[in-house]
Amino acid sequence: MKAFIPKIIGFFINLFGVFSSKYAAQLAISLFSSPKKGNIKPNEAEYLNDAIHENIACNDITIKTYRWTGNKETILLAHGWESNTYRWKKLINILKDLDYNVIALDAPAHGDSTGKIFNALIYAECINKVAKKFEVSTIIGHSVGGMATVIALYNAPLSFTNKIVLLGAPSNFTGVFSRYKNMMGYSQKVSYALDQYILKNFNHLPDYFSTSNFSKELKAKGLVIHDEEDKIIPFQDGLDFKLNYSNATFISTKGFGHGLKSDSIYNHIIHFLKS
Repeated sequence: MKAFIPKIIGFFINLFGVFSSKYAAQLAISLFSSPKKGNIKPNEAEYLNDAIHENIACNDITIKTYRWTGNKETILLAHGWESNTYRWKKLINILKDLDYNVIALDAPAHGDSTGKIFNALIYAECINKVAKKFEVSTIIGHSVGGMATVIALYNAPLSFTNKIVLLGAPSNFTGVFSRYKNMMGYSQKVSYALDQYILKNFNHLPDYFSTSNFSKELKAKGLVIHDEEDKIIPFQDGLDFKLNYSNATFISTKGFGHGLKSDSIYNHIIHFLKS
């Protein structure tokens, strides 16, 4: 039954679309941009309480940041959709033991950050602002956190950010958007209205937002890791980065899925940080 719920919701949005495609698109975008999970649980808060907490204003959003101080370079961790800083617990502990200065943020509408709407463009602005404040040398982004990292550095390069790590990151917005449309079963009329909504509000059609194409312009050295069995972001997205991000090392894995939580993954990251 759970698998049919998106189709049922999509059916009613399609019905609205018969009378007003503009209103249907607004409903569909609101649904697409509103995370249902990602709040911090009590056991997660207990771990995060050991960090130095600081709120940073980003437009009309308050971004919660966490800091574990060290004497080496500053690393920024950017989580993905419906997650929060706690997802990095094991990597944070590894980086702390190696004396890195670790910063992590909760994305807009996630964790203890404010906001109700989330997308990669909003997230990119917040990542850029946090990276500037702490003069971050490396950004590690998972999933849409990786996508937002590329957009952030493409739109506003930072001279002191010389490395990025992309873990299971989408290579383009079109694929993400198409999978959402298919999951919901939107009609051609509603799908077209959605594309026009993106054009009106973000000045470009969805196919413009290709992070693998943006990566061609990045000066920062990259590490791209993607799992062949990723069921959320297709492995092809990783191959797109391999093709276009000339200043990056690409590593394919198998068996770790989209989460990419593994000692072998962390070893790749540490080797990259030391290189």
